[in-house]
Amino acid sequence: MSKYNLIIDVAECTNCNLCTLATMDEYVGNEWPGVSAPMPRNGHNWLRILTKERGQVPMIDIAFVPTMCNHCDDAPCMKKATGGAITKRDDGIVIIDPVKAKGQKQLVDACPYGHIWWNEELSLPQAWPFDAHLLDGGWEKTRGAQSCPTAAMQVVKLDDEEMTQKVKAEKLEVMNPEHGTKPRVYYKNLWRYTTAFIGGSVSEEKGGVVDCVDGAVVRLMKDGNEIAKVSTDNYGDFKLDRLPEGSGEYTVDIVHAGRRATKSVTLGVSVNLGEIRI
Repeated sequence: MSKYNLIIDVAECTNCNLCTLATMDEYVGNEWPGVSAPMPRNGHNWLRILTKERGQVPMIDIAFVPTMCNHCDDAPCMKKATGGAITKRDDGIVIIDPVKAKGQKQLVDACPYGHIWWNEELSLPQAWPFDAHLLDGGWEKTRGAQSCPTAAMQVVKLDDEEMTQKVKAEKLEVMNPEHGTKPRVYYKNLWRYTTAFIGGSVSEEKGGVVDCVDGAVVRLMKDGNEIAKVSTDNYGDFKLDRLPEGSGEYTVDIVHAGRRATKSVTLGVSVNLGEIRI
C-alpha cells in the first residue's frame, strides 16, 4: 500500500518560515474532528526550523532544517499512549486523537525528537498531523509544502519498497537515526547541518605582492591516509566538507608550484584556518 512521506531539501530552505505560518493558519482557532483540536496561538511550534552556522568569518555557511512530527513507523509515543489515544493509519500518518488523548501529558516526553506539544488550555498533547484532513480531501500537498517558495518540501506517496529505493538513490537521511523510530520525514543535503568542514585560503608572495593561489592541491590526511583532496579556487579558497564533527586530528597538506605548506588541526566543529602562506 502507498504511504505518505515528506522529503525536505535542506539546501533549498531559506528560513522564510512560510511553512510555519501556513501551519498556524491551518490549525490556530480551527478544529478538524478526528485529526486535531485547535492549535494554541502562542507557545507551539508544530513546524520548527533549526538553524546551524558553520565556520568563522569570512568562511561561513548556514543551514536551515524544518522539523516536525516524523510520523514514525516505530513511534515511541504510541507505546506510551493509553486507550487508543495515538493510532497509525494505513497510509503511514500518525494521529493523536483529540478526544482520547486528553490528559495524557506523558506523551510529551515520549517523543525523543521533542515534537509533541502540551496544550494547557485543552489538557491535550498535540503534534503536526501531516495535514491528514487535507490529504483526505484530495490535496496533493501539505500546507507547508504548498507555501514553500523554493519547493524545499515535497510530499511523496509510495509503497515501502519504492520509498526504500528512493532513499537509496537520492541519498536521503532522517534526523537522529540512532533513535531507531523509522521516521517518514526524510532530508536531502542533511550533511549541511550534521557534518563539519575544514577550510582556509592559500596565498603566496611574489615581488613583494601577496596574492591568492588558484589551483593549489589541498589534501586532507588522517592517520597517514588521504581522506579528501580539492583544489583552491581563484580566490585561493578551499573547503574540505562532510567531515564528522569531533573527529579529532587531521593534517592539511598544500602543494603548488613546488612549494608546500602543512597545517595540523583538531576538528570539533567546522573551522576556518584563515590565510595559509606557501
